Amino acid sequence: MRKKASDALPGSSWSPLEITPNLPPERADIVIVGGGVMGWSIAYWLKQKERVRGGVKVVVVEKDPKYSQASTVLSAGGIRQQFSLPENIHLSLASADFMRNINEHLGVLDEDPIDLQFNQSGYLFLASEQVAHIMEENYSTQRYAGAKVSLLSPTQVKEKFPWINTDGVVLASYGLENEGWFDPWTLLNAFRRKAISMGVIQCCGEVTGFVVHVGIMARVEQVQMPNSLEYQPVECAIVVNAAGAFSAKLTAMLGIGFGPKDSIGGIPLPVEPRKRYVYVVHCPDGPGLDSPFLIDYSGVYFRREGLGGNYIVGRSPEEAEEPDTSNLEVDHQFFEDKVWPNLASRVPVFEKLKVKSAWAGFYDYNTFDQNGIIGMHPLINNMYFATGFSGHGLQHSPAVGRSVAELILDGNFTTLNLSGLGFRRILANEPMLEKNIV
Repeated sequence: MRKKASDALPGSSWSPLEITPNLPPERADIVIVGGGVMGWSIAYWLKQKERVRGGVKVVVVEKDPKYSQASTVLSAGGIRQQFSLPENIHLSLASADFMRNINEHLGVLDEDPIDLQFNQSGYLFLASEQVAHIMEENYSTQRYAGAKVSLLSPTQVKEKFPWINTDGVVLASYGLENEGWFDPWTLLNAFRRKAISMGVIQCCGEVTGFVVHVGIMARVEQVQMPNSLEYQPVECAIVVNAAGAFSAKLTAMLGIGFGPKDSIGGIPLPVEPRKRYVYVVHCPDGPGLDSPFLIDYSGVYFRREGLGGNYIVGRSPEEAEEPDTSNLEVDHQFFEDKVWPNLASRVPVFEKLKVKSAWAGFYDYNTFDQNGIIGMHPLINNMYFATGFSGHGLQHSPAVGRSVAELILDGNFTTLNLSGLGFRRILANEPMLEKNIV
């Protein structure tokens, strides 16, 4: 069964988002394409910067008003510091701090306090002999960056979590704070409501064309309204491409990727949709409140969902197994063949689990190096990217939104140096690859 916006998971604080059906304004300073959590985070931070409060007209355009295919709400909702790149670690640390203090940032007067249902149970990565040395290297990088992480021996893992079968495990890495999972709907709602209260204009529609003059994007040529032939051109100074899995379609409209193959214009944005399955299973005797977000070295993961013996489980497919992205149908055989055997081997009590439901969602998958692309395009110098996060966008959205706002309004990164995640690394063929990280 595919998860829809109306099928909120147990414990979710989801509520419908009211999207105005009105046409967008004819003029704006900044148009953000993509009204997921990344787009609304950027909108919030643009308005938050005190020196321009009320002075910049920001429009957020979202084509899916029901968020039925939005990556934000179809994710597992995890956040962790256990990366190998310092940029990703710092993004996670900053985002976790934001979430811990979310009401100071996104609280709205006369509304109930925001409850992200942030369960700080930590991530537990398990390593085999082949990759244990990489885990040790990552641990050093994480600790140096300020992350609270601990290395555990198989004996220590078994003592802390007796329900784990440690066969084949040589080393484990466990997040001690600022890691766990939260409700994606609540974060999206909170960013959106706060941004609108600060003057951001929301629009339901799809950007279907641009006008470009000598490398300067003069306007968004068409914002097509849903289920209608009506459209609206929007003159603007800046466009932010936060369209997630479909962000490459926007750049293609500008001709990016269609120039000579040995030129900058011949290099497309390397982001495409990749489908990922998430299964909700029930096991009444499964791991309890101390259960972490476990990542096995086989690629299988699980986390607890609520208090009723429910768990979210999944696994990213191998490259040759990538499923069809023309729909969001779930392959239940993938669970039977690729997920359950490894899951039950690692946690024997899961032999008795039953699948309750499942859904599929899209990753904005960066085929170049599976990391976010943040910043300006070298040819279209008023289009900024915030895309290609390959499954990490939700957890990094608070910090990425702030960084993009800094780049637009200040001309550079002022809080975190994310210049290494710019488009130029693609031009230089210098990938920023994570090591032994899902």
